[in-house]
Amino acid sequence: MRYAILIYDTETANPSPEPPDPTVQGEVMGAYNGYTQMLRDRGAYLAGEALQPNPTATTLRQKDGQTITTDGPFAETKEGLGGFYMIEAPDLDVALELAAQCPGIRYGAIEVRPIWETGTGVAEDQSVGAAAG
Repeated sequence: MRYAILIYDTETANPSPEPPDPTVQGEVMGAYNGYTQMLRDRGAYLAGEALQPNPTATTLRQKDGQTITTDGPFAETKEGLGGFYMIEAPDLDVALELAAQCPGIRYGAIEVRPIWETGTGVAEDQSVGAAAG
């Protein structure tokens, strides 16, 4: 089963105007590179990317048939989505074990969410409204 490992942290939500300390940034990137390699070595890695900070986001909503764009995230948050990994794991327990090793856990929160597999009969049996609500 595929899982998304979503990495939330305070720096992504409210980035500092000061550039990051190169030593600290190097250590953090080294930790993420090691984590990525561990996922690859275990055969779990499918994809992963870092995201730009929240202020660079644009949120789209639709109201009365009109598309409305808003700069930044829709809601004020203490933590922002800073990046993600998509992994393959046999079950949630293994996905949680792999996610617990993510360096981002030291700076915020890690959310693990199963990927909704389309074409398996699951999504086709439920309406979008029922699935979302």
